[in-house]
Amino acid sequence: MKYSGIGGQSVMEGVMMRNGKNYAVAVRKPDHEIEVKVEKNKGSLFNERWNKVPLVRGVLSFIDSLVLGMSTLMYSASFFEDEEEEQREKKKEQDPDKAEKKEKALMGGTVAFSIILAVAIFMLLPYYLSQLFQRFVTENAAATAIFEGVLRLVIFVGYIVLISRMEDIQRVFMYHGAEHKCINCIEHGMDLTVENVRKSSKEHKRCGTSFLVFVMVLTIILYLFIRVDSHVMRVVIRLLLIPVIAGVSYEFLRLAGRSENRIVQILSKPGLWMQRLTVREPDDEMIEVGIASVEAVFDWRTFVVEVRCEENSENPDVADQSA
Repeated sequence: MKYSGIGGQSVMEGVMMRNGKNYAVAVRKPDHEIEVKVEKNKGSLFNERWNKVPLVRGVLSFIDSLVLGMSTLMYSASFFEDEEEEQREKKKEQDPDKAEKKEKALMGGTVAFSIILAVAIFMLLPYYLSQLFQRFVTENAAATAIFEGVLRLVIFVGYIVLISRMEDIQRVFMYHGAEHKCINCIEHGMDLTVENVRKSSKEHKRCGTSFLVFVMVLTIILYLFIRVDSHVMRVVIRLLLIPVIAGVSYEFLRLAGRSENRIVQILSKPGLWMQRLTVREPDDEMIEVGIASVEAVFDWRTFVVEVRCEENSENPDVADQSA
């Protein structure tokens, strides 16, 4: 399968697609019209130099995705504001510079808080609970580390199951499916139509869910080798390893998106299984939103022709028959 280089994420009643530093957000408004916004990610941490440095680019990409994701989520939510929020928007129009600074500060604070909360819930909480397990059940350090990792996975899966019961999140997960199916459609050499997208797979190896699952698995493996007596140092080492784990996970995701190697396929399976919780089948209107987002930033027609030419060169017998 040819690598398209585009990625995306679902937002409230919409899809964001990213191609390089350009991104597009397509939102199905309350009047059922599709609004498409195309912009360049000016705040991106990426440049040509850092994009070539393994591990470092993974950390920067993770932070970049969080900031851009929060920005596009706030944009999509703005179409469904109540009257009080609309009044705030009017105040923004009166002093746009001040409003923009406040918005950036709010977004930065929200991203920072989200990271701190995620580290506390998914990293620190399992560690301290595992220490209780060690105190009352076993003195085996390896068993304690495995228990910590399993507990972390349970908390993560439980969190996903819990939020998936919310109606708004269910629709976000459906738009997540539209995003995946659109990318799969063109990467398999099919024209980007509602019919073709509908029959494409909703799972994708480069999904953020797969990234998080690999992070969880990698933490179990790495934390097995932390052998220090001080509880404080154990926590510090765990925190210092987070960028390394994020970087390695990103590199694996890049490899998974380009490789058909059997080992890579096997290692990708847990992430694809987890996507059954975070990715759902979209309806045709959601697929139309996904298509609009792709077409705003990506020349899929040229790409599809390249995919077909590549397939024909690899399978000359098929090419002869089609001729």
